[in-house]
Amino acid sequence: MVGGVVVSVFALVGDLLKPKSFAGLFGAAPSIALATLVLTVAKQGKGYVMIESRSMLFGAMALFLYASLVSRLLIRRKLPVLAVTSLSMTVWFACAFGLWYTLLR
Repeated sequence: MVGGVVVSVFALVGDLLKPKSFAGLFGAAPSIALATLVLTVAKQGKGYVMIESRSMLFGAMALFLYASLVSRLLIRRKLPVLAVTSLSMTVWFACAFGLWYTLLR
C-alpha cells in the first residue's frame, strides 16, 4: 500500500514537470527501489536493508547534484555535452563516495 502511494506521488510530480519524459523516470525509480528493498529484506534481513537504504539515499543525493550541475552548465553556459557530462560524472562519483566514506565507513 505504501509503495503504491509513493509511486503514485512520484508519477504525479513527474506529470507536472516539463518535459514529460521525467514522468517515466519519477514513476519507475521508487518502484524499482522498493521492490529491491522488499526482496533484499526477505533474503538478507533488516540490518542489511538499512545499509542499502542509506546507500540509495546517498546515491540519490549525488544524482541530484549531478543533474543540477549538468542542467546548469548545458542550459546557461551552453557548453559541449561530452565535456559537461564527463566533468559532472566525476562530481557525481566524488559526492557519492565522499558521502559513503564520511558517513558509512
